[in-house]
Amino acid sequence: MCSYSSTSVFDIGEYTTQILRVESDSCTHNNIPPPKPLLIATPLEAGEFPLLMFLHGYLLYNFFYSQLIQHVASHGFIVIAPQLYTVAGPDTSDEIHSAAAITNWLSQGLCKFLPANVIPNLKKIALSGHSRGGKTAFALSLRKLNISTDIKFSALIGVDPVDGMDKGKQTPPAVLSYVPHSFDFDMPVMVIGSGLGEVRRNPFFPPCAPKGVNHENFFSECKKPAWYFVAKDYGHSDMLDDDTKGIRGKSTYCLCKNGESRKPMRKFVGGVIVAFLKAYFHDDYGDLLAIRDSHVSLPLDFKFDSYL
Repeated sequence: MCSYSSTSVFDIGEYTTQILRVESDSCTHNNIPPPKPLLIATPLEAGEFPLLMFLHGYLLYNFFYSQLIQHVASHGFIVIAPQLYTVAGPDTSDEIHSAAAITNWLSQGLCKFLPANVIPNLKKIALSGHSRGGKTAFALSLRKLNISTDIKFSALIGVDPVDGMDKGKQTPPAVLSYVPHSFDFDMPVMVIGSGLGEVRRNPFFPPCAPKGVNHENFFSECKKPAWYFVAKDYGHSDMLDDDTKGIRGKSTYCLCKNGESRKPMRKFVGGVIVAFLKAYFHDDYGDLLAIRDSHVSLPLDFKFDSYL
């Protein structure tokens, strides 16, 4: 099925949204608290909606992605963005365990925190993550550490995923095998990359998405069906909110090479995520194909590849 949205996927959608904060100790007589604190971006109108779980990048806060997750939610999706940690070392094992625990909590706990008449469709759930969160999403989907989930994911999205540090050094557990098309997924995958992620901001810090462990390597290991978009003139942190406060928020402007502004990249990432989810959750490929063929107004220039 191919149709075009009356509202562009790059613009805010037709649903009114709300950001909900759910703490890991939010326990009352009729609910079960999540294993980790959550931000939930949800439509407010009644309906049954697919889910997207979005994992934050290294040492970042989930609320740095508030504008992005609300963009996706406004097109008729429930987005769950956990805070996996506040301080972490190089090993991502704890994040993988936490992401699995949150996934297993969804069927019992999520509906208690959503607005009345908003129903999560747990048969349609996508897993995604940015930077180190992208690595974690791929690791969980690959069942690294022999971790599995009660709920089956239906789609996987890596937003500028990174599997390590400068000079191609991976952090444990390694996700990339450097064998083309070796990822064993039974679901569609999309990788979104940044052209400036592999460029140093200054000589004192490594690039935020170094060559050898970045989006290019992740896509090369994907099998059909897989989609690959690279925003050529934008950086690793450019999909975050415009105003990311605090030391960590300010560092996202200082440590990574950035484009001219965040809004175009944020709109692009939100738009291609929406188009991808519409294609594989609603069998509506119109917007995704229109983006591929540049038949719609785009917020930025990109390059594209796919295995179909």
